[in-house]
Amino acid sequence: MMEIILKEDVAQLGQKGDIVKVKPGYGRNYLIPQGLAVLATPSALKVHAENKKQRAHKEEKLKQEALVLAGKLEGKKLTIGAKASASGKIFGSVNNIQIAEVLETQGFKLERKNIEIPEAVKELGNYKATIKLHREVKVEIEFEVVAE
Repeated sequence: MMEIILKEDVAQLGQKGDIVKVKPGYGRNYLIPQGLAVLATPSALKVHAENKKQRAHKEEKLKQEALVLAGKLEGKKLTIGAKASASGKIFGSVNNIQIAEVLETQGFKLERKNIEIPEAVKELGNYKATIKLHREVKVEIEFEVVAE
């Protein structure tokens, strides 16, 4: 077995920055030539430890910023207008793009890929969406779909 430091996330092996043991052929013939890993030499381990310390500091700062933003978003109720039939069915559906646009008008610039709607919104009514602000910080907001 040989020890390597992963430079990228590798499925079924580990995440970026992990030190893992792999069979020599896998490491030498695939991971290292593909640029997915480096050999865990003493100097590489020293550099890795320093990078990990700096990354942990940055990560903590990002998490604190996400917690502050989560506090501001907590309890927010959005209203989204949609064209609808007399029976309350929406023409099309409400998606994360519309939620991101409404949040942006209120001063919250969020990427739409971080907004998850658990169900397809095809009727007027109240719904919930989950916003991932950080790997460990999620906030749930309510939104109401009303006829335009």
